[in-house]
Amino acid sequence: MRVDPAAAHSLGEFIDRSPTQFHAVATAVQMLRQSGFQEFDPSEPSASGRAYYQTGGVLIAWVDGASPDRPGRYIAAHTDSPNLRIRPRPDMVTAGISQLGVEVYGGALLNSWLDRDLGLAGRITVRESSTSTGSGSAVRDILWRCDAPLLRVPQLAIHLDREIGDRGLVLDRQRHMTPIWGIPDGKGVPFGAWIAEQIDVEPGDVLAWDLACFDFQNHSIIGADGEFLCAARLDNLTSCFAGLDALIEVAEDSERPTFLMLFDHEEVGSATSWGADSSLPSRVLELRASALGIERQSWLRALGSSVLLSADMAHATHPNYPERHEPSHHIALGGGPAIKYNSNERYATSSTTAGLFKSVCADAGIAVQEYSHRGDMACGSTIGPLLASQLGIPTVDVGAPQLSMHSAREMMAVADVQMLNASFAAWYR
Repeated sequence: MRVDPAAAHSLGEFIDRSPTQFHAVATAVQMLRQSGFQEFDPSEPSASGRAYYQTGGVLIAWVDGASPDRPGRYIAAHTDSPNLRIRPRPDMVTAGISQLGVEVYGGALLNSWLDRDLGLAGRITVRESSTSTGSGSAVRDILWRCDAPLLRVPQLAIHLDREIGDRGLVLDRQRHMTPIWGIPDGKGVPFGAWIAEQIDVEPGDVLAWDLACFDFQNHSIIGADGEFLCAARLDNLTSCFAGLDALIEVAEDSERPTFLMLFDHEEVGSATSWGADSSLPSRVLELRASALGIERQSWLRALGSSVLLSADMAHATHPNYPERHEPSHHIALGGGPAIKYNSNERYATSSTTAGLFKSVCADAGIAVQEYSHRGDMACGSTIGPLLASQLGIPTVDVGAPQLSMHSAREMMAVADVQMLNASFAAWYR
């Protein structure tokens, strides 16, 4: 039976517009502003009761609700994904071919980046003339993406690697992942000068960049009956989009305060000024309470009685590798969101928070699955345990099932998009 692909296409379009964490936040802010959210001013509460705070790849948004001092419902996710990041001095020429030096960000499946048309996008910091005082100088950030495929990492031909069939593909992060981007014509235009031309500034005004390669192919719906969504960065823009969709949906009639927190740097541990393992979330949340005139004691009491849903994608059972999964905890594509458990606190789920999410989904008619990792394999983690310890909030870890996690192009069920969105809206309510 064919499922309605509308929600999956909406997610796919969000991903297509968001090649980096910076673009994801910019796209999310645009959605929020169209729904009446205002940028947060610490000196006064939002007139609409809907506000957001953004910096870099981080977004924290909320709806005050009818009773802003009540315990709240939180959803948290991350905006970053594994990819190839351009080095500060990337220019190189090898065998008469111009290449760009890259550094692998996060736990990327390296083979998935081979033989793909790659775009380039991110943030560029440039020098800007100072104000009329004439003293010193200032910098500004430019959000940028190349509107055409630019790079490619070609795989070695099988004729030059006959052993690949026996030992498998072996890739060195330093030597084998350097993308090609041109044939030098003798002019020797450095990458920084090329970037300056793209954004129409003087070459000397380009100071630094946070640029990443991305799969240029847009999302697609595949399968005999259109059952699957294929796209880049499903991990974890799926969760970001579901949280945004749910927050906007409940904004009109929320009784309690509802919060969405999207963080950068999860794929590298979160211990940064923009990560979930920082003072940023507690600082912004306390500034919001202060702007509303909520006394700190009342705010801390409400925070301790709140609940958090940590949203990150879950491993569906791979049909070609079922032995890699816990035998009694197989997760089906199209089977609904999965609650993630780990006795060693790699996930923050407790029986209480799992029971709450199950109850919420049961009332909304949404199927729920339960994920547990094999005991003889290392288990990944999420921002759930970090935020639970930072904020002291009971937390449940939840994710939509997917295949090809950390690939340049990932896969999930179309049905799971709608169920995840609905479960998040039910959680807020």
